[in-house]
This record gives sequence, C-alpha cells and structure tokens, in this order.
Amino acid sequence: MLITDLIACPACDLLHRKRDIPVGTAAYCRRCSTSLYRGKKFSLDRPLALVLGGLIVFGIANVCPFLTLQMEGRMRETVLVSGVAALYQQGRMGLSALVLLMGIVCPFGQLAGLLYILLPLRLGLVPPHLARVCRWVRRIQPWAMIEIFLLGTLVTVVKLSETAGIVPGMALFAFMALLFIVPAATSGLHWESIWERIPCSIPPTMAAGQALASCRSCDLVCPKPGGVGAASARCPRCGAVLHNRKPASMARTCALVISAMILYIPANVLPVTVTTSLGQTQTDTILSGVIHFMISGSWHIALIILVASIMVPLAKLAVLIYLLISVRFKSTWRPADRTRLYHWTEVVGRWSMVDIFAVTVLVALVRMDFLASVEAGPGGIYFAAVVVITMLAAECFDPRLIWDAIEEHI
Repeated sequence: MLITDLIACPACDLLHRKRDIPVGTAAYCRRCSTSLYRGKKFSLDRPLALVLGGLIVFGIANVCPFLTLQMEGRMRETVLVSGVAALYQQGRMGLSALVLLMGIVCPFGQLAGLLYILLPLRLGLVPPHLARVCRWVRRIQPWAMIEIFLLGTLVTVVKLSETAGIVPGMALFAFMALLFIVPAATSGLHWESIWERIPCSIPPTMAAGQALASCRSCDLVCPKPGGVGAASARCPRCGAVLHNRKPASMARTCALVISAMILYIPANVLPVTVTTSLGQTQTDTILSGVIHFMISGSWHIALIILVASIMVPLAKLAVLIYLLISVRFKSTWRPADRTRLYHWTEVVGRWSMVDIFAVTVLVALVRMDFLASVEAGPGGIYFAAVVVITMLAAECFDPRLIWDAIEEHI
C-alpha cells in the first residue's frame, strides 16, 4: 500500500485509504464520524479573486467611518480601531491588544497569508517558505473573529438605540461583506492540492512494522524517523514536529481548565462596564447586562449574551473536565459521543468573545465627557482571559486519547 494513499483521522487516529470523491461531498471517519476531507474542484482563480476583494474591502473597513453616535445634539464618529485606542487610553492594554489581535490583525493576516500562497501558485511559482505560511494561516483561523465582532456591534447598537441615534458607516458594511468573503475564500481552497506543490521525499511504501506518524498541520502520513519514541522527528513536507500524541496533553489541559475556573469567578462578579452619565456612575456585570436587556424587552439580545457569556463558558469547562476524567480513568463509554463533545468545545468556545467586542464598541462610541462616558471594567479582563484560556485548553487536549482506552481493551 502506498503511504501517500493514507490519511489518519485527526480525532481517533484511525488510518483510512484516500479515495476520489465527487465534488461537494465529504469523507468521514468510519469509527468516529469526524470529517476527513471534502471533494473539491481544484481552482486558484475563485479563491484568489475573493482574497484580493477581501483585502480591498478590509482596507475600506479600516479607513471609513464605522459607527456614528448622535446624542443630545452631539456626534461621535468612530473607525474600526477606535475601540482599541479607547481601551488603551483607559489603561486596559491587555484587553486592547487582544481585541486588536482577534478583530483586526488575525483577519488581515489570514487574507495576506492566503494572497502570499495563492498568487505565486496561480503564476506557476512556488513561494519561499510556503509550508510555514500554510501552517500559520490555518493556525490563526480560529482566532480571526470577524463574525463575533459584528455580533458584538449589534448588541451595542441595540443597547444604545434606547437613548441615542446610531448611524452605520461604510466601514460597517465593508466589515459585513468580509463576513461572507473570508469563509467563501477558505471553503473554496483545496488544501491537499496546495500541500502537494511542496516537495517532500518519503518512501512510497511502508515496510512491515514501520512506525507511522500523522502530521497535525498538513495531514501527511509518513514514517517516523527513529521509531515511535523519537522526540525530534519533523514532517518531511511542512517541517512541523511529529508526535504520536500532543505532549503533556492531560497536564496542560488540566492546568488551563483550573486557571479558567478560578478566573471565571471575578469575571462574573466584577463590573464589565462603568457608565458615567450626568455625574452619576453605574456599574454593570455580565448578568446585570442580561437583566437590563430582558427588562427593556430585547429578549433576543439577552438570550445571546446569556448563552454566549454565561452558559457556553460553564458548559465548555464542564465538558473539558468530563473529558479529562474519562481519559484519566480510561473510560470506554460512548467514545464517538465524547469526540463530538470535544468538537463542540472547539467550535462554540470562541463565541463567548461577543461580550468583549460589545464593550469595545461601547467604549469607543460613548465618550462625551460629562454628558456620558463608558469605561471597561476589570471584569472584562478576567472574562477575556477565561475565553482565551478555554480555547487554549481545547487546543491542548488530544481527542485521540479518548480512543486509546478502546484500543487497549481490544
């Protein structure tokens, strides 16, 4: 059997033989039902056009007005980075850097990286360091949060619409366009065909008893130099370090989960925003914000914040704790369902950032001296830390550990 015909499931490590499948269909693992690859028509023109368009729209989103607040005859116009600057001026430098990274730097890095990959390939060239750029583009994808930034903007607009007028700017519509352009560009990529442009030398067939390793970056199944226990083996195609399992997965995940549990308490007890209006100061926690929207009749917004900012972090921590315990005691109960739970934590955890983005837009808009002003409270820092740490915990956990106990009982 040719090694290049093999693909390992990223969730349970089961080897499969790759086959050509029709365009628009997908191949799934026969053991845990995880998606392995999709049947796509290899084309560089459509993704390249979308990436170029996305970069133009991204430039418009950063130059033109984003939102304008009208209150008591006064106007406050903001651009996309106004919230980042406001947080920095208020001394929330960590929160400012995080919003800048997730809302602006990572989306731009994703588009710029795709342009670096696609344009030379379209011209028949292989750009230098192609493998490294491909790895980083795929790695930063979960941290680019355009859609969550827009949802946070919606929450802020609904909250301020009771007391002020909000005028959307050109940048807001450009940012909304990115919500469709970026997913369309990435979903149209055929990563396997791009990886095949990178030369690598591996034996075409595997020898009897040959130790194999699956690269977590480019999905290449290859012989592991030095055997199963080698610590310094690297993927011959993309250069990523090869491991049978993520190093210290249980210990690192456990440490991050405990840290998130500790930080979750001040994140919900301390105020997220401090509002000053006509000399009167009001502090709001995440829960009080939910209650405010419920009283004002905005049940849909209250439900969004309740689910994203309170229920999702708690559920994610509970799921990670359950997975850690089940792996620790080598449980063999319903491994496929536990794998699906893990995938759920990967997908939904990032949506908890909606509250942080809402605060960012709020502090940028409401800066009218004595009339009204909003500052970010200390609770926002702790809550952002909870979101980031739980995302890192899900990334550190290795779902293949769930299936190791199954194989030990066979």
